[in-house]
Formats: sequence, C-alpha cells, structure tokens
Amino acid sequence: MPSGQETLPYWQVNVPPEHRSDVCPEFLRDANEKDQKILATPDSEFRRLSWPEVQDLIRTNRIDLFQRVPSDLRRYKAYTAKLKDQYGSVMNFVMAERLKWQDLVPQGEPFSNTDDIKILLNDWPYGIDTRIVHLVVWVKFQLEEDAVSGDLTDAAREKLDGYVNKTFRTQVGAENCIWFKNWASLKSIHAVEHFHVMLFSPDKQFVDDITNGDVALSDKIRTDV
Repeated sequence: MPSGQETLPYWQVNVPPEHRSDVCPEFLRDANEKDQKILATPDSEFRRLSWPEVQDLIRTNRIDLFQRVPSDLRRYKAYTAKLKDQYGSVMNFVMAERLKWQDLVPQGEPFSNTDDIKILLNDWPYGIDTRIVHLVVWVKFQLEEDAVSGDLTDAAREKLDGYVNKTFRTQVGAENCIWFKNWASLKSIHAVEHFHVMLFSPDKQFVDDITNGDVALSDKIRTDV
C-alpha cells in the first residue's frame, strides 16, 4: 500500500466509500484470521491461480490454500448468513433448492444409480483462472474413509476415480481434469457427501449437459453487499 494511504479495516475493503460502515457487519464478525486477511486485500491486488498451480495444490493435498477473490468471499459470507436466517442452515437450502432431494437414501451401490448423483457448478468458486470450471458432485451415498487418516480408503478412491474417468476425463482429456475431496475441517456442508471436479477450458455444451444447464449462485446474485 502506498505511503500515506489510509489502512482500512478488513470489512471496508472493496466497498465503495459511500457504502462503508464504521461497525463490522454481523455476517463478517466471525471471520477467522485467514478470511480477515483475504477480505483486507483489494481485488486489484489479488492474483488468480493458474491451471498448473491448481493441479499442484490438489496433488500435494494443499487444498487449504485455495482462496476466493476478496469481494466474492464477502458476497459469499453475506449470502450464506441470509440463507441460515431463512432456511435454518446452508444444508437445508442446498437440499431444498439446489439438489431438490427429499432424502439421502441411495438407490444402489456407490456410482451405480444416476438418481443418487447430481453434478452442479460450485456456487462460490475459488479465485482461479476463469477458464477453469469448478463442479461439485453431490452424492446420496457415503464415500468410505479411513478411520485413522480421515482420507478415502483405497477402494473408495478407486471407485470415485473410475467415475471421474468415465464421466469427465473421456470428454475433456486427463490433462484437463482433476478432482479432490475436502478435508472434514474445510467442508462448508457436512451432511451431504460431495467431492469437487475441476476442468480446464471444457466445451460449454458438455458442461451444460452434465449440469442440466446449471447456473452458479454467484453469477445469479450480483448485488453489492
């Protein structure tokens, strides 16, 4: 920051002067240290991750280093706070409005029944190259984890990777597809099993087809907060 320029509190950054509040908005008061640092960064100083950088973070299991664009993080926190007030929890909203599932009872073995799977765009994607499409694959079945490490078992990983190969890699190429499953501590929604798939510069029609024309909430909601 240039010498002599005022240092703003994190909740005022990326907000027009006429909309800044002296008191931190309630939806940002519980922001942890990492989020406060992101929120305090002007969008103009934020650098999106490239596809090789995204691949490297996932392959080295450093998914905790993914960050949203600062203004998007602010919008995300404002919107999820409203959802909690309206629906009781983000999970209730996702079940009712995004997944439109009445229950989480699987109709078959993992990845055997398409009714147990729904592919949607990530509503609040990370600050990555805009050519990267970030999908979330929601499933009604549990992906078995090792009780000690918390990581997927070898059998579960093999099944998941087989599904990714059949559904995505065959369409976009292995070099343009990577997946990961969040650690429990990083999940924003715990009750519904899901994993993430990122595709580099995929055909738009393919994405529309597998998501049934889904539109991310962050693109639907463009009001300033």
